Amino acid sequence: MKAPNFLSVTCENAPPETSRPSAEKVIHGDPVHTAWNLEDRDGLYAGIWQSTPGKWLVSYDEWEFCHIISGEVELKKEGSRKGWRFKKGDAFIVPAGFRGT
Repeated sequence: MKAPNFLSVTCENAPPETSRPSAEKVIHGDPVHTAWNLEDRDGLYAGIWQSTPGKWLVSYDEWEFCHIISGEVELKKEGSRKGWRFKKGDAFIVPAGFRGT
């Protein structure tokens, strides 16, 4: 049996890419995102993502697995009063179709 190809998930494996949400999506702050995109093959996208503080509108077309390795994030679904807060060590999945902040 052939051994599978494993992917090491570290920032050293890819150059960083910097971006910002479009101005009309930013609610407060000046969030700057840095991503290390490690794999994009066979429907799998893997990488490391970080952001400076801020709040902005998001819209997901695909499912996304997240594991917080430092800091924290709060997600709030559009039209909802309750949000979900995740911190270092937490893992969660954002479903396709999620809209909010």
